[in-house]
Amino acid sequence: MRNLWIFLSRYNAFFFFIIFFAAGIILTIRNNVYQRSVTFGSTNEIVGTAYKRLNVIKRYLNLVQVNDSLAAENAALKTQLLGIASIDSTQITKVKDTINHQQYTLIAAKVFKNSVTLTNNILTINKGIKDGIAKDMAVISLGKGVVGFVQNVSENFATIRPLLNQETAISVVLKKDNAFGSLVWGDNNFDYRKAYVKEIPNHYKVKVGDTIITSGSGGFPRGIEVGRVTNTNLSTGDSFMTLEITLFNNFSTLQFVYVVKDKFAEEVKSLQPEVKNEQ
Repeated sequence: MRNLWIFLSRYNAFFFFIIFFAAGIILTIRNNVYQRSVTFGSTNEIVGTAYKRLNVIKRYLNLVQVNDSLAAENAALKTQLLGIASIDSTQITKVKDTINHQQYTLIAAKVFKNSVTLTNNILTINKGIKDGIAKDMAVISLGKGVVGFVQNVSENFATIRPLLNQETAISVVLKKDNAFGSLVWGDNNFDYRKAYVKEIPNHYKVKVGDTIITSGSGGFPRGIEVGRVTNTNLSTGDSFMTLEITLFNNFSTLQFVYVVKDKFAEEVKSLQPEVKNEQ
């Protein structure tokens, strides 16, 4: 206390100056309309600017929640477009289906690890067994196009074998005439923007610009646009043609994907051994 008193006594002139200066400013503002309006205007501008910058910081810190919310909303819209009955961004919701037409359910997930430069690329997403993810489920993108298949699943995460992997093949068709083919990647050209459709019979008339869509096989809903034909002159030397397509989906910027739960996947899978035996 003694040291404080000595400090105040030594600098009392400075403190008296501050007190009288502040009092003078307050009296000037209170008793003069112009000074009062200028002061309030400046104060409001300073406070407004401070709140604006604070809100920018808060929005940045909340980007994760905002992105998750947008993914769920976009998933709901995509669900309606595909004619699917239900969607939940965190888990599969059981919906009473009296007409037994609910075939697909979409689960929104975030990609937090990705690659496009390898010959066998792998994605990792933040959803796993507890969210209803299972091996071999189909995966589609937030925009246009297919992504791939679930490869491995843990409790909270899953890896995806994308189209940009030489072990991936997806059943597709020409949109205009339903000619079936197999969508693959690579073929000596490992461009993440390109892919190839093989096994299209030569008698089909394919033109540059034709659209490729999913066939409805392999867990993918039918009609998802995959890409556009850019080259029809790739000869295979047999009765089938190979088409080069430009993918609608940009794998280098994937942030959110939809894992597709097919209600009839197990039933179809159980028939596959019987089909092989019949052949």
